[in-house]
Amino acid sequence: MRRPFATPEEAVAELERLYSSATDSLRTALDDFRNHHIIPTEQTRLRFRYPELRVSYFPSGERPSNRRAYAKFASSGVYTTTVTQPSAFQNYLLEQLRPLTAEYGATLEVGYGEQEIPYAYVAESLDELGQGVTAEELARFFPVPLLPAVGDEIADGLRELPEGQPRPLALFDAVRVDYSLRRLVHYTGSDWRFVQPWILLTNYHRYVDQFVQWGLDQLRAGGPYNRLLLPGNLCIDAGHAPGEAAALVAASPWHRSQMPAYHLATPDNQGVTLVNIGVGPSNAKTITDHLAVLRPHCWLMVGHCGGLRLSQQIGDYVLAHAYLRQDHLLDGLVPTDVPIPALAEVQVALQDAAAAITGDCGEALKNRLRTGTVVTYGDRNWELRWRQERRRIDLSRAVAVDMESATVATQGFRFRVPYGALLCVSDKPLHGEIKLPGAASAFYERAVTQHLRIGLAALDLLRNNSETLHSRKLRSFDEPPFR
Repeated sequence: MRRPFATPEEAVAELERLYSSATDSLRTALDDFRNHHIIPTEQTRLRFRYPELRVSYFPSGERPSNRRAYAKFASSGVYTTTVTQPSAFQNYLLEQLRPLTAEYGATLEVGYGEQEIPYAYVAESLDELGQGVTAEELARFFPVPLLPAVGDEIADGLRELPEGQPRPLALFDAVRVDYSLRRLVHYTGSDWRFVQPWILLTNYHRYVDQFVQWGLDQLRAGGPYNRLLLPGNLCIDAGHAPGEAAALVAASPWHRSQMPAYHLATPDNQGVTLVNIGVGPSNAKTITDHLAVLRPHCWLMVGHCGGLRLSQQIGDYVLAHAYLRQDHLLDGLVPTDVPIPALAEVQVALQDAAAAITGDCGEALKNRLRTGTVVTYGDRNWELRWRQERRRIDLSRAVAVDMESATVATQGFRFRVPYGALLCVSDKPLHGEIKLPGAASAFYERAVTQHLRIGLAALDLLRNNSETLHSRKLRSFDEPPFR
């Protein structure tokens, strides 16, 4: 049974109430099963459902015109989505709903949907349920994650709607979001609630060391940041002495996580997250599949690449403005003949940040920072196929080669998350300048710290102009109202 609500605030409060009631009912039933082996009835299971938000738009006059890339209707009709963790997503929900009601006159209804909440999304582990309870038993009597119900058909434009059915309100429904929230904990080693909306992705642990040190310096300086959160959910704040902070950093079990994440948070959760995704496009796709449900404001790739031009030097930067996608990881979802555009706001921020951090400008900056096409491979040893690859690289006029940036950009395009890549030349495979220990040390001393700071400075510039960031280039012609 759905109820109408006059304001977004009232609707979100009802989403929170229904979700809390549903998860409490599910936890109570799990406790009853654990302690007394009471099997939930069909009537009981009706209480284990996600709340559903319904937004109706049937204009009587001219449709409002605006330049936003979010909170807008492509056409009139009824739009729905199920919602999980509404308290955590409260600001996002209100940001989307307020313009839809104020400018478009949309009406809001909230009730329970048809999707059941899988028990695994309210119980952290089997240990929490106690001894003597098996996953097989739980799967017989409680809702479980069903793979057919989890997918990206909305984002990929593949969902077929029967005539007269409501249209999707958001890119991700509750089941898809919950799936990714748990995966984020698994891969990054920290609570998904710690993830900040401004994200740096890197492919080398050395950047992590620099980020942690920079974060500690920011806390001591008394700036906008108030916490540095580490894998293992360890927290450092301004009250920690240097020795205590160093001990917490050393104690962090980052090595237990495939893609450890570090979060420099502000009180209003508008800080920066760094994720060490390691090497390869598969990792890049995996983590961005899951980060996307948090609807970040931007993600940037800051990592190493091979320079392909004789004029480049080790330690130079490459600002990617096009991508030759040779990793083939996303070809079935975003065919290679679909262009992945550079986003002007991100490109300008990266270039301005590079000028500010390096102190270079004009020709000096051009000599240090090359703009061009980056070719991304799924095979780290692509050089062994040089005879086959040479012509394609030559035709593309590529200036650098890496393994992640095109995947990061394509995922941003696919999930409507602003993206960009600033890479640092660590070797020149076509010119005999390979990675050697001595050269590597000199490169790191000169370039790595600056490189990370450029990425951070670019995010800071974008944060100061966030209203213009969510580019309409990323919206399709038939887009869900929520970004």
